[in-house]
Amino acid sequence: MTVRNVWSLGATLGEGPVWDARDAALWFVDIKQHRVHRFDPVSGEMRSFDAPSQVGWVLPAADGGFLAGLQTGLHRFDPESGAFTLLTAVEPDRPGNRLNDATVAADGAVWFGSMDDGETDVTGQVHRFHAGTLTTSTIPPVVITNGPAVSPDGGTLYHVDTLGHTIHAVPVDGATTGTPRLFATIDAADGYPDGVTVDAEGGVWVGLWGGWSARRYAPDGTLDRIVRFPVANITKVAFGGGDLRTGFATSASKGLSDEDRADQPEAGSLFAFDVDVPGRVLPLAVIEG
Repeated sequence: MTVRNVWSLGATLGEGPVWDARDAALWFVDIKQHRVHRFDPVSGEMRSFDAPSQVGWVLPAADGGFLAGLQTGLHRFDPESGAFTLLTAVEPDRPGNRLNDATVAADGAVWFGSMDDGETDVTGQVHRFHAGTLTTSTIPPVVITNGPAVSPDGGTLYHVDTLGHTIHAVPVDGATTGTPRLFATIDAADGYPDGVTVDAEGGVWVGLWGGWSARRYAPDGTLDRIVRFPVANITKVAFGGGDLRTGFATSASKGLSDEDRADQPEAGSLFAFDVDVPGRVLPLAVIEG
């Protein structure tokens, strides 16, 4: 596949790409620079917003704005004013944690994970937020959570243990999660599994930190496709465009040495590539009951 650099923004930790069908644009964040970004692939317009703390993701919400996951908790984000309004704190007893990645299920529930910002303590957990109610799942904690992503039929939650090099498939029924089963293992030589997303056929796409690539796994867990990039740290893939056949991949320059940066001048850019199997538009997040 031919990969295109569509925005050389030099993100420290580009993450959380999501297609907003309401305005036909891709939204994503730079966690470490406390920034929210919007990219219009038709006009090429690029906009950025400042966040009050580390921001892991923004998701289109049913109330017309966005739900944002910040280190300080869940916020309503209004792009018209640029304001972030706190809705609820998350893990206030774990100030060393931050929110990292998220998705939306068919019922509008937001599944999201936390992680130890120092990347050493086993304090990362998966939570669910729906209509004002926040609950913690029974998925065992890890150091760095990524994903989750939900299967097209809504019955499986894909959860990434980044430092464990694994993706697990977790049965889910409403707010109830079952026993995780191993879906895929990433060899250490191939990088660390980062963010995941699911396409229309149930294929699971994962960005590889330190792996110079993104992978697609078939629903049965077999490796189906590899897309190569000119940078090492690919964090997550989302699908957009009018036919949802454009893959957008965020990347990061975090942790690169001066020599690495010289070898990877496009590190931290937003990339695009074309796919045969379209993606899926996430449902709108339900913030209030």
